[in-house]
Amino acid sequence: MSSYHYDPDLKYADSHEWARREDSHVVIGISDAAQDMMSDIVFVELPEIGAAVAAGDAIAVVESVKAAEDIIAPVSGSVSAVNEDLNDEPELVNKDPYGAWFLKIEVEDATELDNLMDADAYSAFVESQQ
Repeated sequence: MSSYHYDPDLKYADSHEWARREDSHVVIGISDAAQDMMSDIVFVELPEIGAAVAAGDAIAVVESVKAAEDIIAPVSGSVSAVNEDLNDEPELVNKDPYGAWFLKIEVEDATELDNLMDADAYSAFVESQQ
């Protein structure tokens, strides 16, 4: 059994992003499991505000001492905010993966969130990958 934390209020993608609905927006970050697998995060490339995204698109990049990984949009819409703090302190993702969000998307179709896993399903998915 892993020691990863899973927030029951979030939805999760199999590409290890989390999503939290806030009115017409969806806040996106990477899971505790993802930040742990990546190790020390050293750089984050965020999208432009206003950029149109489709579910499944690569929308940002996170780099660690081990690898660079794309952040995949779990929903379609347009980027409405980015977490500028990550430009200067990308290590915040390692310290608080559920507080250090990457971006917000003004969502076109909130039912796309139904395609994502809840915390229990994501936990089982992560366990199956190890």
